[in-house]
Amino acid sequence: MSKRVNSKYKIDRRLGVNLWGRDKSPFNIRNYAPGEHGKNKSKPSDYCIHLHAKQKLKGYYGNIGEKQFRKIFQEAIRRKGDTSETLIELLERRLDAVVYRMKFAITVFAARQLVNHGHIAVNGKRVDIPSYRLKDGDEVSIIGKMKDNANTLASIESRERDIPDYYEMEQKGIKGKFIRAPKLIDVPYPVNMEPNLVIEFYSR
Repeated sequence: MSKRVNSKYKIDRRLGVNLWGRDKSPFNIRNYAPGEHGKNKSKPSDYCIHLHAKQKLKGYYGNIGEKQFRKIFQEAIRRKGDTSETLIELLERRLDAVVYRMKFAITVFAARQLVNHGHIAVNGKRVDIPSYRLKDGDEVSIIGKMKDNANTLASIESRERDIPDYYEMEQKGIKGKFIRAPKLIDVPYPVNMEPNLVIEFYSR
């Protein structure tokens, strides 16, 4: 079971944003933090601003664990080029993120479950590791009975999100190709993401 499946929207209120841009988010009705002092806002410290940026990015990709997220950051640091852009690229290459982007699942948490339960194939081979990293040109498809699952079909037909242009979809939306790694500006985040602040947070 994907962690936080039943409480994912609490992340929205805690972070003070509609993180996934969903109509069902409670943040649309109560746009303040939960708890007795949720409406009391004070000027955040620099540390708080940097921490908030990290929590938004971690939360958006299914609330990735701290240990795993730090490993992704460390790899981004080691690679040549803009570290912020590389960090986003590594996150967008994750299989669970790609399944979510291709609209095979309505949320990134549901996308992770699809992968964990063996309903996703990469280049025709079943892959059940959500953090599996895709390469340019890799094909991703839904396999087995999930092709006709009501939730899967509803997600594919949903107009809540559009599929980014760094994917190429085939076979009525149940198969797609990862064309290229996106730049930060290409990624359709519903909220402002600041990977540069995440880099600063870990570099303190």
